[in-house]
Amino acid sequence: AFNKTIAKDNSLAVGFFQRGFVHLQLEMYEEALSDYHMAFSHLRKNPFIDYKQLGLRHILYAWEVLYSTAAAQCRLQQWQEARVTLDKAVVWRPEGRTAILDLALERVQDHLFLEPMQVPLGEFFRPRKKEVEQLDSKDFLGKPKVISSIIPNDEYIGFEPLRPQKQGFYEPSADALR
Repeated sequence: AFNKTIAKDNSLAVGFFQRGFVHLQLEMYEEALSDYHMAFSHLRKNPFIDYKQLGLRHILYAWEVLYSTAAAQCRLQQWQEARVTLDKAVVWRPEGRTAILDLALERVQDHLFLEPMQVPLGEFFRPRKKEVEQLDSKDFLGKPKVISSIIPNDEYIGFEPLRPQKQGFYEPSADALR
């Protein structure tokens, strides 16, 4: 399902983030690391992306993505890279809230695995009702009308201002005037 989601919107950072978590659960560590890198790049140097406007009641933070990246690097025995990634996460973490990252740095120092962050269980994309109602097709142009011309032998199809101008062509015949 995440593959289909990402195929439809390849800039959806939370899709890569969630697929990375699934890859970690399936012990596909290289794929998980790649997904976390993609999620971080799709944050486009923003500290977070709020998905509430799209119907997912979750905010994806850059430090969470970096923390999960470090968790994947730990599973691949890349301890030094995991430490560098966690140091980068400290920079992205809001002021005064680095206790989780300090503990993670200690765990990496002791070569212990980290548990990755994830979107809370039970959180799904659920668009608001008024947004779903607007998905019905609407006819903004109305019904087409056929308008016949009073000019004899008029075979022109198109818009009137684009009609080629011919001398005497627009003079209606006597029969048409009656």
